[in-house]
Amino acid sequence: MNQNKTLKDNITSIILGVLSIAWIYPVFMILFNSLKKETAISTGTAFQLPTSETLAGLANYVNALTSKGFLTAFWYSLVITLTSVVLILICCSMCAWFITRVNTWYSKALYYLFVFSMVVPFQMLMFTLSATADRLKLSSPYTICIIYLGFGAGLAVFMFCGFMKSIPIEIEEAAMIDGCSPLRTFFMVVLPILKPTLISVGILETMWLWNDYLLPYLVLDRTKGYMTIPILIQYFRGSFGKVEMGPMMASIMMNIIPIIIVYLLCQKHIIKGVAAGAVKG
Repeated sequence: MNQNKTLKDNITSIILGVLSIAWIYPVFMILFNSLKKETAISTGTAFQLPTSETLAGLANYVNALTSKGFLTAFWYSLVITLTSVVLILICCSMCAWFITRVNTWYSKALYYLFVFSMVVPFQMLMFTLSATADRLKLSSPYTICIIYLGFGAGLAVFMFCGFMKSIPIEIEEAAMIDGCSPLRTFFMVVLPILKPTLISVGILETMWLWNDYLLPYLVLDRTKGYMTIPILIQYFRGSFGKVEMGPMMASIMMNIIPIIIVYLLCQKHIIKGVAAGAVKG
């Protein structure tokens, strides 16, 4: 029995190892090509390691940083991600607290509406959303967080509700007996207990927001220079089909490295938070 189990574990490890290599291979290809000269990328050497003849060093990265406004786009991406994540965490945790503590038919209906929103395709809403955002003056990096709150609320409320059900209500009742108002009870008692789920939801939402392309492309007013990094990358495609592959690869690497670092540092919190939010209750 133990030998069969060991054999299965080894086969599973080999399969997962092969899948991991298949997933990470494109990242390494982007990294290698970001260090190559333009002619080397466009020819048949795109899948080969850089050599002394094809190596461009950091020239592509310098070009990416200076030619298209990468730092401005980086700032807008950072602003959108941080403001949206903070708004989602605060509003959705409070909403989940209300849903789990107010046990009525409309709170249950509200919960199922949030869950249902996770399965609605974005393509069904994007044209109406674009027109609505334009009417409400939400077409800037500093206001688009309101739109992201709506799209990120489904997953966040689902996970917060799952974890909230495991919190003994006696803790909150004791705080209220000591004179805490509902708002103070939430921020001083409930919110610290929610730390595992707060971290995991924050990381998952950050990875989605940082890499999102379609929603900012539809909503942001690009006539005012509002672009995130995913939008900026397409501007390395010039007229007559010409593409600046070197700077584009460098921009992609500079976009994915921060989020990879965040994920690697916080992946254990994601697992804990997902387990707490999706299993308990």
